[in-house]
Amino acid sequence: MSDKAGSFDYDVIVIGAGPGGYVCAIRAAQLGLKTACVESRATLGGTCLNVGCIPSKALLQASEKFEEANHALADFGVEVGRVKLNLPAMLGHKDRVVEANVKGVEFLFKKNKVDWLKGHGSLKGAGQVEVKGQKDAKTYTAKHIVLASGSTHVDLPGLTVDEKQIVSSTGALDLAKVPKHLVVVGGGYIGLEMGSVWLRLGAKVTVVEFLDRIVPTMDGEIGKQFQRILGKQGMTFKLGTKVTGAKTGKQGVTLTLEPAKGGETEELKADVVLVAIGRKPFTDGLGLEAAGVETDERGRIATDGRYRTSAEGIYAIGDAIAGPMLAHKAEEEGVAVAESLAGLPSHVNYDTVPGIVYTWPEVASVGPTEEELKAQGVDYRTGKFPFTANGRARAAGATDGFVKILADKRSDRILAAHIIGPEAGTLIHEVVVAMEFGGSAEDLARSFHGHPTLNEAVKEAALAVDNRPIHI
Repeated sequence: MSDKAGSFDYDVIVIGAGPGGYVCAIRAAQLGLKTACVESRATLGGTCLNVGCIPSKALLQASEKFEEANHALADFGVEVGRVKLNLPAMLGHKDRVVEANVKGVEFLFKKNKVDWLKGHGSLKGAGQVEVKGQKDAKTYTAKHIVLASGSTHVDLPGLTVDEKQIVSSTGALDLAKVPKHLVVVGGGYIGLEMGSVWLRLGAKVTVVEFLDRIVPTMDGEIGKQFQRILGKQGMTFKLGTKVTGAKTGKQGVTLTLEPAKGGETEELKADVVLVAIGRKPFTDGLGLEAAGVETDERGRIATDGRYRTSAEGIYAIGDAIAGPMLAHKAEEEGVAVAESLAGLPSHVNYDTVPGIVYTWPEVASVGPTEEELKAQGVDYRTGKFPFTANGRARAAGATDGFVKILADKRSDRILAAHIIGPEAGTLIHEVVVAMEFGGSAEDLARSFHGHPTLNEAVKEAALAVDNRPIHI
């Protein structure tokens, strides 16, 4: 036992080595706390690095290059002849990216002296964590325990995921061949990203969504434009439609569909069906009830403003608690908990959590939607600027989309921004920083923006809040 940890094996034990968990463990160790992280996977990084964010972005990037070579390079005077897809090589690229990232986390654990306790972690009373490995189980003690168990995909009744014909996002990363027809159940981030990958590689893609719009949590104007652009790319949509059953066979999957508001059923045939209707907290086997850790009505671990659960000395962060299920949100919470445990002030500003869809074009947002501001009775002004009027976007042949900034009518403080267009996921962050410092649209408008850059579209949208854009 460490002198620093006192009568405990560790000052901090983190259960789960996803973005929230491993960042929490590293930060706690940096602050001088004797720290361990429990992870049952053979590699660190959790869902995000192993079968989520990282591999999906690797495939998105690779498929974009394939699409560009097939259809766009000739417009720039680059003639490449017949382009051939080597799917095993593309999947190999994805696997190498994953391997590099997870090994990077393992290196950071060693560098910061974080102990990796390999096995399944569960609570065994006050200050105790049992780690079950392949051959044995051992109990460790800690002054503080942080639950960072992440999330898992939500199943849809009637669709049994076999990761071959009916797949989750994990199975969609490793299809052995390009399906002739991929049906995506769910019109959110994950479904549209994975649908885009296989669409570019040659699949027919149909998105079935229960609601009457895609990306329902995003700004309505953005959602409509997004659907139009994806439609132009070849993606088809069945909105306001629910899946009530599925039959699998040698010829593929036959789905039974019916209107969400009731009506006659229809059948839809597919080679592969991707179920992407959302995610839920993964808390199975954590021993929450025995440890006195309460959950809310949605199965999320209940916490207070400092991430404390109902059990003394136990904290929770990331997808397992309330809030958007985003890796960067989990990371910030991990840092906040670690710093709080070390006696430092900590704070997470949830008003500036960005959300990004990594399709092409990308979609990004921060702050409330225009519909939410109206519902709240907020008096605001809107500034918009299209990428068709941006010189760098024209040069890149990427003029779809626009930037929209929403600012308080009286104070001019930036309330939100919504972007659809090239590099939206990068552009949104200058607005995030401005909002973090309570910046106004005028502050953004008067800041230097290099020319020619895509960022000038953000500056022009900020100018448009005051009805004085230059280039439209």
